[in-house]
Amino acid sequence: MSDKIRVMLSEEEVNSRIAELGAQISKDYEGKEVFLLCILRGSVFFTTELAKRITVPVMIDFMSVSSYGDGTKSSGVVRIVKDLDSSIEGKDVLVVEDIIDSGRTLSYLLETLKQRHPASVKLCTLLDKPERRVVDVNVDYTGFEIPDEFVVGYGLDYAQKYRNLPYIGVVELGEEA
Repeated sequence: MSDKIRVMLSEEEVNSRIAELGAQISKDYEGKEVFLLCILRGSVFFTTELAKRITVPVMIDFMSVSSYGDGTKSSGVVRIVKDLDSSIEGKDVLVVEDIIDSGRTLSYLLETLKQRHPASVKLCTLLDKPERRVVDVNVDYTGFEIPDEFVVGYGLDYAQKYRNLPYIGVVELGEEA
């Protein structure tokens, strides 16, 4: 496969914005402990970089929620693949996502989490595609709003490839040889 990747957001732009988000979250959660809920797999890169920039106490746990197959479009079917290892009851939860487009997955997840009685639930995403939204989702912290292009890097993948790119790139699919 000869996919081409065009840089949309440089490594420097991404790192700078994550630092800004970390500072804002630290200010908003001053005097509290924040429970970062990392949505696997794509959000691992973003969550770890964000956590390093938050100055209040941080706990981290992981969930895997899927609505994608190996393609570039959401399947529309949401399922929990891996649940939390610890309780969020009474905790200030910040869901950390790599990208939000249709909103289906996050809407489902947020409703599920609220049933577990956290003190609060907020949402932080590295990338947001608001023009793709089909379900209304309130995003509290947004790294970048981007156009409707299929992006990879910084944890985002295409068929499990390109997660390790240190920037956000647009996939321009090539032809099979």
